[in-house]
Order: sequence, then C-alpha cells, then structure tokens
Amino acid sequence: MKGVILAGGLGSRMLPCTKITNKHLLAVYDRPMIYYPIQALVGAGIDDILIVTGGNFAGHFLQLLGNGKEFGLKELHYTYQEGEGGIADALRLAEDFADGGPLCVILGDNIVERSIEPAVAAYEQQQQGARILLKQVPDPQRFGCPVMADGRIIRIEEKPAVPATRYAVTGIYFYDALVFEFIGDLKPSERGELEISDVNNLYLERGLLEWSELDGWWTDAGTFTSLLHASNLIAKGGANLPGPSGR
Repeated sequence: MKGVILAGGLGSRMLPCTKITNKHLLAVYDRPMIYYPIQALVGAGIDDILIVTGGNFAGHFLQLLGNGKEFGLKELHYTYQEGEGGIADALRLAEDFADGGPLCVILGDNIVERSIEPAVAAYEQQQQGARILLKQVPDPQRFGCPVMADGRIIRIEEKPAVPATRYAVTGIYFYDALVFEFIGDLKPSERGELEISDVNNLYLERGLLEWSELDGWWTDAGTFTSLLHASNLIAKGGANLPGPSGR
C-alpha cells in the first residue's frame, strides 16, 4: 500500500500566516504540521509516500523534508496542484503514483494520537473498495458527516447544518483504483470543488465502502482554533508516533 498526503490549497483561512509559507508547514507545538501525517503513515508501515502540494511555497516542502531521510524513508515523492479544486481534485494527481494499487490518503492537516495500523490491516483484509475512519466530535458540522442506520452508512453529507450523528469523517481514507474513475465522473459542488464526500457516496452506491472508528483522539489543524487545540493536545501528551521531534 502506498500513502498520499494532500497538502495543497492556498490556506486562505489562516492568513496572514500563510502569506509567507504553506499552511501545512506551520508549527503544531514543536513540529511542522506536515510531520504528523508522514509519521502516521510511516508508523503504519507505509513508506512509499507522495505529497500533493500547491500554492506559492511548494518549494518549502523540499527544503524541509528532502527525501524523507529523517523519517527513515529512502525517498519522498512530490506533485503540484494548481489552485484550490478540492480534496478529490488533489487526489486525482496521484493516479500515476498509485499505479493501480491501494492507497492510504491522509489530509496534511490531520493529526492522530495513535497508530492507524489497525485500519491499514482492516483495509488489506477488505481487499477492494474504500474504507473511511470516523470519530465522534463536538462540531461534526465542520466535516463530512455520515447518515447511519443499523450501524451502516447510508450516505455522507458534506458540512451539514444539522448533522445526523456526532460522527465526522476524518481526513483518512483508503481507496482502490476505482477512486480515479469516480473522480473523473464528478461535477464541481456549489463551492466549486470536487468533493471527497461525493467520491465516498459513489462507493456507497456500489456497496463498496466500509468504516472503522478511529482509536484515540483526532483533530485537524486547518483553522487557528483547531491549530491551537492540536498544539495543546500534543503539549499535554503528544501523538504516539515515530519520527523526528524537537523534544
């Protein structure tokens, strides 16, 4: 299985900090934000990794990370997303990298407390389709939210005003090669983006989507409020992940 970290976009919600660098290079306590998704993948045994970046500061990733030697990697792969076309738009840039094989996709501003290795193992046993990771949160309306019945997901709603459950779809996804066919069929949403929730709903329609509940805490760091929350969580106990640290 290969890993893809989506770290593009213009970071407009985090101005003026993102006037000088990419959002995913801002500090979360004692490490750049991008370290956490890399560590999550490496800690789950995934060492073939593509970073999808964008904006005016893409070169900063190469300056910081190089070929990933600090994480025990032989090399890191990079590709560039023009503009802000949404998560699915960024993911389609990974098609050649995937080469028909399975992917673990993680958003560059997502931070987890514990290893995602159990989810990797569950998806490998699943062998096809997609798997998403859910977590109960106090503000699910900020995320994609599942509508559920009898423990199964019926559909996923993108940022609903009134969420059907307290579950949020975390920014960690597992896909087979069918994902690129689905992305090719998408139309932009009202936000003008290709929505990853639409991709997941296409898997649902074919009966090919499973889910797990993520163990430990999970947060994004894509707003100033969530960035502070993530930093406080790390300061209190840290994320139990391998790799370089300033501590």
